[in-house]
Amino acid sequence: MAKLQAKVIDATGASTGTRDLPEEIFGGTVNVPLMHQVVTAQLAEARSGTASTKTRSEVRGGGKKPWRQKGTGRARHGSTRSPIWSGGGVVFGPKPRSYSVKVNKKMRAAALRSALADKANAGQVWILDGFTDPKTKVAAAALKGAGIAGRVLVVLDPEDEASLPVDRAFRNLGNAAFSLVGSIGTYDVLVAESIIFTPSSFERFTNKTKEAV
Repeated sequence: MAKLQAKVIDATGASTGTRDLPEEIFGGTVNVPLMHQVVTAQLAEARSGTASTKTRSEVRGGGKKPWRQKGTGRARHGSTRSPIWSGGGVVFGPKPRSYSVKVNKKMRAAALRSALADKANAGQVWILDGFTDPKTKVAAAALKGAGIAGRVLVVLDPEDEASLPVDRAFRNLGNAAFSLVGSIGTYDVLVAESIIFTPSSFERFTNKTKEAV
């Protein structure tokens, strides 16, 4: 079986070589059900869960009986805060809650490896080397020169100063999303069509992931 490789490109998008992708990270089986479960949990955790309505006991007013019980010809009512009244309480309305779903670390790691394997098999893993000009037009030219289209996930190393021009150059591109080495998620990988590492972020990510496998 041929080794999976990432294409190394320079600031113009020209190919300058390849790097072997670790089999234990990028060469696994693509487990679609597992990725679905983890992505669903990730999106659920992102929900704020702050929607709230008031019950009849929380709505202000309505302590006085609107009219006497009998003799008016109207239906009997005890409070204007009843749910059937305009401005009354809400029955079974939303209350603040957490939508988070528990997924263990092994499942999250396995789902991420599946997503990375999917991108590696499609040849959509890139390493951007020698990028020093923090200009958006240079970043756009690099993507065009390499033939990279669609949404891209740029992985940065916060401890590497060489990542700063990459961050600034790609920041204004509408099709670029960013992630730090230690916070790459399955959803981020799946929604991107290509993944672009800097040399430093690639080394740190692969070394850190190998230790965890």
